[in-house]
Amino acid sequence: MRKNHTPYLLYRIKTWLNQIYINRFILPQLDQCGENLSVLKPRNFHIFGSNITAGKNLHIICDTHKPVNLSTWSSKQQQGKITIGDNVLISPGVSISSAEHIEIGNNSMIAADVYISDSDWHHIYNRTRPFRCSGPIFLSENVWIGYRAVIKKGVSIGKNSVVAAGSVVLKDIPENTVVGGNPAKVIKTLDPKKRMITRDFLFSQAKNYDTNQEKLEEYLLNGNSWGNYIRSRIKPGKDD
Repeated sequence: MRKNHTPYLLYRIKTWLNQIYINRFILPQLDQCGENLSVLKPRNFHIFGSNITAGKNLHIICDTHKPVNLSTWSSKQQQGKITIGDNVLISPGVSISSAEHIEIGNNSMIAADVYISDSDWHHIYNRTRPFRCSGPIFLSENVWIGYRAVIKKGVSIGKNSVVAAGSVVLKDIPENTVVGGNPAKVIKTLDPKKRMITRDFLFSQAKNYDTNQEKLEEYLLNGNSWGNYIRSRIKPGKDD
């Protein structure tokens, strides 16, 4: 569709139902979660395993064809763990799998289709015994992982660093660094003296943020009629 014909009342109803789903089916699956969890299309957010915690203002964007997956796996030797900080953004198609420990720092952003795994899951020679080739992953504060990047076991990414789209990260990345490629290599260094505006700025006044988002949706959907909405779902035209 070129235009969102959803009536504002229908948007409010969907938002209310989504919040009920989040409270009933998502929050109980997390070992800990801060306030203001937001999940778009929450039925496409899949959680498997225990030891998954998140801070406040976690925003997860799911899509029908690109669910978000968080999974931890356990064995006799170890237990996977995922720790997500405050104000983190996770985009559609992201998959995070842990056999040891994956930590995502405050204000980090993870773009669509990113894969983060702290294990190779099987040894190169003995492929019958899983979880033997693992190493913790640590993403520091304000890390930005680009579209379809892959972060592998034992990697630490420093504060403010950026991983370009499609990159495969196999080694540690220092802070204030942009990397790209397969395997990822340094492209440039960021100036640490320049002011960095991070996602915590959005939530510095949480009530105002929620109110502004609500007003924006009301403005964008104002004037949408039920008739046009139903017609666009049955037989959309060029203006839809």
